[in-house]
Amino acid sequence: MANDPVTSPHRVVGVVVRPSKVPVLEEACLVVLYGESIGRRIPLRDGAITVGRASVCDLQFEEESVSRQHCRIEPFRDDQNVERWRVVDLQSTNGTFVNDRAVTSLQLQHGDRLQIGRTICKFLASGHVEAAYYEEIYRLVTTDGLTGLANRRAFSEALAREFGRSARYGRPLSLVAIDIDHFKQLNDTHGHLAGDAALRQLGAVLRHNLRREDIVGRLGGEEFAVILPEIDLASARLVADKVRRLIATCGFEYERTPMHFTISAGVVAREADDREADDMIRRADALLYQAKRSGRDRVIG
Repeated sequence: MANDPVTSPHRVVGVVVRPSKVPVLEEACLVVLYGESIGRRIPLRDGAITVGRASVCDLQFEEESVSRQHCRIEPFRDDQNVERWRVVDLQSTNGTFVNDRAVTSLQLQHGDRLQIGRTICKFLASGHVEAAYYEEIYRLVTTDGLTGLANRRAFSEALAREFGRSARYGRPLSLVAIDIDHFKQLNDTHGHLAGDAALRQLGAVLRHNLRREDIVGRLGGEEFAVILPEIDLASARLVADKVRRLIATCGFEYERTPMHFTISAGVVAREADDREADDMIRRADALLYQAKRSGRDRVIG
């Protein structure tokens, strides 16, 4: 595993980003202020985009208050041949709002608040440093600073989104809850910095050995979880056991000192009785604790 982040731990140094040092972005964009993925930046650079609930839309908001094809955001040239942007409502059921006013077609101005269903976005015209600043804020509020994985908030939003898609279209969805075995003992033996290195290296193993569409998060402490879209329970068990075996044989180290640890995991798939994503989390956690009580270094589900 040469050149793999797993075998090359390094100390993470916090960096304070000052708005004056953030580069200016050239394209206009939308920034999500309220709704799914708060802080997400949506670039407007490739022509008109259609917004709605349908999967064929360029920008999809999966909530019932959004029409299948809700509105269109499109560029146009004004009288001075300057590129501008406008929003056009596509006869949506609940309407499209700009600064709390329902509109059928309106040119967007820098700072306008565009509401589509329950999602509120801020329009930022091209060349404004604020866009890059918001993107950094998005990274900070959605990413676990230690591992670079999704944090609890971002992971919960992603699971709720995948749960809704799975329930709506009848597609399989699985969840794996993971916990490092005897993590306190590892900290006591090697120190808390070594414990942090173990968390970083475990995160790297998960990130590099799962599919691109799988969503990995650190939920806090030594607890991790993985969302497996389009994967049934039997296949999810195989994935979890593959990860368990990989962790048990990996050559982890901190400052040239070898570290060995194992993981336990609980695996569930969405069931018809699950009313919300939290039901899957509760079942996965229960199986995880069962794995720990029955000897650790095992997968139950």
